[in-house]
Amino acid sequence: CYQAENRFGFGEVGYLLMCGTLPGHSELEALEHAVAESRNLPDNFTEDVLMRAPSHDIMNKLASATLALYAYDENPDDTSIPNVMRQGIGLISRFPVIISHAYQAKRRYFDNASMYLHVPDKTKSTAENILGLIRPDGQYTLEEARLLDRCLVIHAEHGGGNNSAFATRVASSSGTDTYSAIAAAVGALKGPKHGGANLKVMQMFDDIKAHVADWADADEVYAYLLKILRREAGDHSGLVYGMGHAVYTLSDPRAVALKEGARPLAQEKGYVKEFNLVELVETLTPRAFAEVRGEDVKTMCANVDLYSGLVYTMLGIPREMFTPLFATARIVGWMAHRLEEIAMGGKIIRPAYNP
Repeated sequence: CYQAENRFGFGEVGYLLMCGTLPGHSELEALEHAVAESRNLPDNFTEDVLMRAPSHDIMNKLASATLALYAYDENPDDTSIPNVMRQGIGLISRFPVIISHAYQAKRRYFDNASMYLHVPDKTKSTAENILGLIRPDGQYTLEEARLLDRCLVIHAEHGGGNNSAFATRVASSSGTDTYSAIAAAVGALKGPKHGGANLKVMQMFDDIKAHVADWADADEVYAYLLKILRREAGDHSGLVYGMGHAVYTLSDPRAVALKEGARPLAQEKGYVKEFNLVELVETLTPRAFAEVRGEDVKTMCANVDLYSGLVYTMLGIPREMFTPLFATARIVGWMAHRLEEIAMGGKIIRPAYNP
């Protein structure tokens, strides 16, 4: 296991998803070298594409920048597997730089704050590059980078037909180019019902912390959860965000892995009260849901979004970067779906619908 060997695992998982097998040492080394050599954006891309038309939403900028890369590709429309793999590696390597530079442009033009543009480091992993590019001083600890790498691994793909993967499939089945297909996936992931869910979780906890005097008081937290479920508090949706999942019922293994990594960081960063509150909501929500809905939901579990926002916050990642960071992980899954659709599809996907 890469964790037992103190290695970064995102590259290995990317290889597994796109090639269908775990890489040997030479295969992994070749992939990591290809990613490292593709990290830099084209000349003047940041100035011409990211800064001339900055966006307050980084996901929209990521989508438009992905489409813009088409113009810098000498062979953009070739859908042969080797060429699509080349394009995919280029996008995987450049997403961290695009979202980081787009965020800095957003800070400069919308927040009236200083802009820090760092150059990616070819010798570092994707997680290390993300932290180094986002932070003003470019500094981070190895433990922080390893936890972020765990986040990337967890978010790299999710089976069961997730929305953005299906968007990739639909676009790819039409015969369109890689940049258009991945831009479509970015647009799907932006939605608050998909990739934006962790932001909903953080907004919910902002509300809980504002209205619950003692975050450690189980009775007080439980009473407020009842109000949320009865649409009397929160965003009045009646939802406890981060709880429950369409596929996982007994346990979401992604949430378990993220929670395990988040606990020591919470102690180190001074977020123990926040971590304990999240854990308390995880424990109390099934009982509260049963009381309000009148249903036995003993198998309701936390999903990955319950803890991911807190982890990103502890890592000093701004909220507007949460979903772009998700996209930076999920692109390896999107590319796996695109490669499979091209290799094994053939017919255009034309979904039926009931008006």
